[in-house]
Amino acid sequence: MNDTTASVSEIMKALGAKARKAARHLANAPTEQKNAALSEAAKAIRANIPVILDANAKDIAKGKEDGMTSAFLDRLTLSEDRIEAIAAGLDAIVALPDPVGTIMTGWDRPNGLHIERVRTPLGIIGVIYESRPNVTADAGALCLKAGNASILRGGSDSYHSSRAIHACLVQGLQSAGLPSDCIQIVPTTDRAAVGEMLKGLDGNLDVLVPRGGKGLVGRVQQAARVPVFSHLEGICHIYIDKQADPQKAEAITVNAKMRRTGICGSAETLLIDRTIADTIGKTVLEALSRSGCVVRGTEEVIALLPQAELANEEDWSTEYLDAIISAKIVDGVDEAIDHIARYSSNHTESIITENDAAADKFLKEVDSAIVMHNASTQFADGGEFGMGAEIGIATGRMHARGPVGLEQLTSFKYRVHGTGQTRP
Repeated sequence: MNDTTASVSEIMKALGAKARKAARHLANAPTEQKNAALSEAAKAIRANIPVILDANAKDIAKGKEDGMTSAFLDRLTLSEDRIEAIAAGLDAIVALPDPVGTIMTGWDRPNGLHIERVRTPLGIIGVIYESRPNVTADAGALCLKAGNASILRGGSDSYHSSRAIHACLVQGLQSAGLPSDCIQIVPTTDRAAVGEMLKGLDGNLDVLVPRGGKGLVGRVQQAARVPVFSHLEGICHIYIDKQADPQKAEAITVNAKMRRTGICGSAETLLIDRTIADTIGKTVLEALSRSGCVVRGTEEVIALLPQAELANEEDWSTEYLDAIISAKIVDGVDEAIDHIARYSSNHTESIITENDAAADKFLKEVDSAIVMHNASTQFADGGEFGMGAEIGIATGRMHARGPVGLEQLTSFKYRVHGTGQTRP
């Protein structure tokens, strides 16, 4: 069935039904079988590099024809090295411990019942993503290792590349004796397919994960009828406390902003304690400017860094994803926390201080998915947390917060062992 012989609604409902059937099989698949599928998929990717490159060339040609920006073309472009990295990513997931079946905790009741809380797969995960064809392998593999069937909807700009990679995943599944429907890819570029996923595919989607820009994520968050793991923006803050170490303050802040400006963990706002504004604060602002960062600040900031631009209200809630940072002088940790509470997207915030009491207050009172002490916000990453790969960062308050790795792609159930007990 394809988009010429059936309606998009019929196509998507069929994907959902097949995924539900595959999910029941996959939920009980042994770790060795899942690992074998991923290892064989990695081999297939390496063996099909010319095929994947040919498919990618079609996507690149269309992207250029459509006027795609150089940044998006770079995200889309595959090379032998990048394809090898995709295969290596599957190998890395194989090496991760399987969370399914893990006993999280257990206890005994006075009546002799033994109760265990055990990790189980979520079921079926829909992943909607843009541009990056490597997400096809990353998302499919993570869902598989955690025992979940997946339905992948890549962007139309990476249609051919994603399908070529998906074909290798299917080879891996078949080689290991798992249903090929464990990892499905939407076979149409029609945007109506996304709408069908948002409606839940007749109850056959358990979770949605959007990977992309603010427009995509916002639409999914607003319209989805199933739970969503996502973050809309990464408006991350660095607060330099009055008892900050000068060297740490400079190194951490410049790294947090400038290491990679286009990722969600890049710092977007710098808050400086008034007590050290004309010493450590001035040094940090000058270091940011030297590194090529545009500073948009209050008049007090401009007095310290004359080349800074005057910030407006919109700057405090802007995710620049560029070499730009907003900066403000604050009266201590309480005002810093208040500012973060008002403007943060609840992604990642960091305090730089040698004062344990200030650090403890910040870590306790800032309600973001990730809070840090004397560390760059660029560490907001599942790999850096020792979790291996991640499917994204979640900033909501339900189920998963922060990096969404294998454990976060599971739920749990209770197993109760008795010896004949009945309830009086």
